[in-house]
Amino acid sequence: MKARGNAIGLWIHRAFRGRLDGGGKVGGVLMLTTPGRRTGLPRSTMVRYLDDGDTRLVWGTGSGSPTEPDWFRNLRQAPEATIEIGTTSTRVRPEVLEGDELARVWRDVVLAQLPTVAKYEHRSGRTIPVARLHPLGPATDAAAGSPRRD
Repeated sequence: MKARGNAIGLWIHRAFRGRLDGGGKVGGVLMLTTPGRRTGLPRSTMVRYLDDGDTRLVWGTGSGSPTEPDWFRNLRQAPEATIEIGTTSTRVRPEVLEGDELARVWRDVVLAQLPTVAKYEHRSGRTIPVARLHPLGPATDAAAGSPRRD
């Protein structure tokens, strides 16, 4: 079911060129494309994000799943990824946060701006991973990734 929901989100993003990407009053939704950790093929998913200075923050709640989402596992292995917000594609370097920095960003940035996300952490019974996406420059090829799991 999650794969079908992601496929629909990707279709809407592409068909309407990001104009219908929601996110609510705080943050937004971006399309993240990473190489699959086993296949190397591009994999795209729609994820919530928050601005953090000149970087973006993304987190892997998996809607409260006890396991980390596949897209975040791919992100952990990727030296570089592409994000698309609206029609703007940017190459990014992911930095998966750890230790005190992870705890601080989760508490003082993510939960401070989106307190309802706490329910997913509680439901999952695990520490929710957070990554900071550092911009590297415009994407030269906005590869259309597959919504399949990798």
